[in-house]
Amino acid sequence: MTEPAIATRPSFNFGEFLKKYSIVLILIAFVILISIITSGRFLQTQNLLNVVVQVAPIGIIGLGMMAAIITKGIDLSVGSTVALCAIVSASLAQVPGPNAFFPNLPSLPVALAVVVGLAMGTLVGSVVGGLIAVFRIPPFVATLGMMTAARGFANIYNDGRPISNTAPRFNELGEGIMPIILLAVVAVIMWFVLNRTRFGRHVYAIGGNEMAAKVSGISVPKTQFKIYALIGLLAGLAGVILTARTGSGSPTLGNMLELDVITATVIGGTSFNGGIGTVWGVLVGTLIIGVINNGLSLMNVSAFWQMVVKGAIIVIAIIIDERKNR
Repeated sequence: MTEPAIATRPSFNFGEFLKKYSIVLILIAFVILISIITSGRFLQTQNLLNVVVQVAPIGIIGLGMMAAIITKGIDLSVGSTVALCAIVSASLAQVPGPNAFFPNLPSLPVALAVVVGLAMGTLVGSVVGGLIAVFRIPPFVATLGMMTAARGFANIYNDGRPISNTAPRFNELGEGIMPIILLAVVAVIMWFVLNRTRFGRHVYAIGGNEMAAKVSGISVPKTQFKIYALIGLLAGLAGVILTARTGSGSPTLGNMLELDVITATVIGGTSFNGGIGTVWGVLVGTLIIGVINNGLSLMNVSAFWQMVVKGAIIVIAIIIDERKNR
């Protein structure tokens, strides 16, 4: 008579734990280090809230950028798209009374200004997606061209001048914790889309092996088109939030924002080799960018040096990613 097998607990694998949660440990390390250097000023409740509010637009766009990088693409036009959507929505979200930008128009609902801003972003993303899907232009080239064109249109729209005097109801979208709520909603939706829908499965399949995805019947061009239209939509939302927070739409808004978005996405674990990326990783990566930006500002570090630091972080993250994939 054989003795019943005794169930054994799986042993704790520190290496796997470190590989999976290293980004969280890095975030905690940054928080501790900056808190010590700034003598606790960083950990003040209002400052922590400001950190998350400031990076909410970065995280929102980063959740779309993740899908592009998973499929071995990229979108360099998001900063310019933000500016175009911001100045268009600001021109429609004027205070009640005669519209300062369109004198012949009556006061318009705030919701219309938001919808138009989102639609403009989706349009820009759809044009980029069409260039990539239909004309097979590499994402880097297509989005580089749109980066210049969208910024140009933003300047043409009001001769390079900002549009202010936005309605108080519109400005509420950028006040308090509203940006954080919008980021949370977008994160939940993106998690569901990427993990529970056919589109999400197609995104990971294309990133893992594009040829195998084609053979299995996945329409790569159609999926790419949807990805870049989605990024445009999220950039439009970020543009609305930034406009509402500042009470002004400017053609210079979002300048170099793509650097922060790509940095947050890559250090969050999304691989340039394709097929790898998570929503929670992008959120943690976004918080790291916020902690670094805020910490360096509290330490009175020049904005130029902040750009150097973020550029170095991108390079280090890519080196780590390459070594891990080997």
